[in-house]
Amino acid sequence: MSADMDNGYRLVSGVFLRLLGVIYLIAFASIGVQIEGLAGSQGILPISERLLEFSADYGYDRFFRLPTLFWLNASDAALYGATIAGCIAALFITWQRSSRVALIVAYVLYLSLFYACYPFLNFQWDALLLETGFLAIFLTPNSRVVILLFRWLLFRLRFMSGISKLSSGDLQWANLTALDTYFEVQPLPNPIAWYMHQFPEWLLRFGTFATLVIEILVPFMMFLPRRWRFAAAWITIFWQVLIILTSNHNWINFLTIILCLFLFDDRALRRVLPGRLPALLGWSASTTVRAHPVKQYAVAILAFFVLSIGTLKTYELATGERINGWIGDTMRLSSAYSITNAYHVFPTMTTRRIELEVQGSHDGLDWQTYRFKYKPDRLEQRPQFIIPHQPRLDWQMWFVTLHPRHVPWFGHFLEALLDNSPTVTALLQHNPFADEAPRYLRVDAWEYHFTDSEQRKQTGNWWQREPLGPFRPLPGMARREPGME
Repeated sequence: MSADMDNGYRLVSGVFLRLLGVIYLIAFASIGVQIEGLAGSQGILPISERLLEFSADYGYDRFFRLPTLFWLNASDAALYGATIAGCIAALFITWQRSSRVALIVAYVLYLSLFYACYPFLNFQWDALLLETGFLAIFLTPNSRVVILLFRWLLFRLRFMSGISKLSSGDLQWANLTALDTYFEVQPLPNPIAWYMHQFPEWLLRFGTFATLVIEILVPFMMFLPRRWRFAAAWITIFWQVLIILTSNHNWINFLTIILCLFLFDDRALRRVLPGRLPALLGWSASTTVRAHPVKQYAVAILAFFVLSIGTLKTYELATGERINGWIGDTMRLSSAYSITNAYHVFPTMTTRRIELEVQGSHDGLDWQTYRFKYKPDRLEQRPQFIIPHQPRLDWQMWFVTLHPRHVPWFGHFLEALLDNSPTVTALLQHNPFADEAPRYLRVDAWEYHFTDSEQRKQTGNWWQREPLGPFRPLPGMARREPGME
């Protein structure tokens, strides 16, 4: 371990845990207001039905294939209660009260929700929160091995995100044109994205090039001496702030920023925290650090496992080769519990934004439109700032036209609309059939584009669109694998 560890990481670790508690609180609260509509008894994909299918197919093996507490109780009350319990655990982590127990509870609850709400919680940030939360269980004041593992996690997150863009063979990244369409086609743009889309092409190409450099080269600075690590941290933080300003990617960028804390040390952190704040945020000097040999051996085994599996997953992602046998099985088991994950944020970039308009009717003649809360809908509607919240239905709608494997859940969503499910329609901005369910539904596809400055000045619209006709979920509609999943 490098000599710079002597600067100490007691304050860094304490601040990190408190901020991790805030991220957990955001994540649990965000899913809590949606959980019944997504996985409840009248939701889009009821978890109780999925558990019955797993029981019939896998027997006792179901508990390992689907690790969730909802095997004990899958009622709506249990689902909602899990999010409330998660919020309470998050507060305990933030307040540093029984934090070890709270970290275990938060990890187990979020893992349970991760599987209960599939595919709505099956995203990179969910896996990152689980892996971060799992490592945090083993963090103690000046826990040098665990601090190294956090740096390794940050390195993999950034490096794998970059290398996947090249290994995917995507022409938009190879030709440095990814940002030409990114701001327009990202799942849920915000208002600043409209302005970024108007930038000259040379500047957008420079931004694409800078993204690749920052994701592929800068992560190696994280293992260099102190000043190099600081530079890597500030570059990464600066880029994450830019993403926060121009995208609605919930809390993943905030989580990435707090992981950067482990690239600093206590001496550096005290310089930016005023007055007595370090004493309030960090672990106190009197905090007991138990160095029991069994615990040391357990952390050493964990470090060997995480470093090895993480290296192999990086190799798989970079080469496209799949590792099989017992090693491959172990790698997939680590992913099942989100102990060590592969990260590939936007490895491919779609060039078209296709939105689905869902309409209902009582008689097949008079059609009325369902309005979503956040996804592009009306042309004059300004894109919204919604971070750190993530509306799972609106986000998932972006994927339906990109790949046919997302169509099944969409079919369940339409069935829920025909049933006028109150928990599902609550996820929408406007249900035109609040009094009586429709007899018929139809779905039309539209290609959306941002207006330019002149068009917006004349019409006041943020969007323009062209009709593509009725939505037909055929395999040919899939251009490539979705970029962030």
